[in-house]
Amino acid sequence: MFKKIKIYGSILILLVIALLIFKSFSKNEVGDISLGLFTLKDIKVSSLDDDKISGVTCHIASIEANLSLSDPSDSSISCRQTGDITADMLATIDKSKSGEVVFKQSKSIFFKTMKVRRIYDADNQTLLYLSYTTKETNGSYKHSLSTVPLWGTKAYTESKIILKN
Repeated sequence: MFKKIKIYGSILILLVIALLIFKSFSKNEVGDISLGLFTLKDIKVSSLDDDKISGVTCHIASIEANLSLSDPSDSSISCRQTGDITADMLATIDKSKSGEVVFKQSKSIFFKTMKVRRIYDADNQTLLYLSYTTKETNGSYKHSLSTVPLWGTKAYTESKIILKN
């Protein structure tokens, strides 16, 4: 009996270690900040390139709680223009009020997900990137917003010419 418990315990420990190693090798991770010597929580900073608007890069900072069943919901997002943005790119995106999800990551085994949604504000010629979690925490859904103005881009100039005609 004790031999089986020892074997299963060893297997569980190896699986947890493998999971931690796998999580730490995120291909888009650009920063990893420890929150202290006596905590297993870290701030992870990841980069995200928008698949449809290749001229936009977002950086997302969120807490990762190692050896926990659920990561905290807090996160922040900052997006900037890092390349050309054209009218052709804008033509491929969802222009509805709810926009479209461009990134999602599981934050818990209990169905909590962090998502990044792109919304296009046509009146102000701006792309909005909203980071949020899908599970209420302490009476609130945690979220963060960043904007990328199209002013000065090929998309802005081209769309203004189209509007004038």
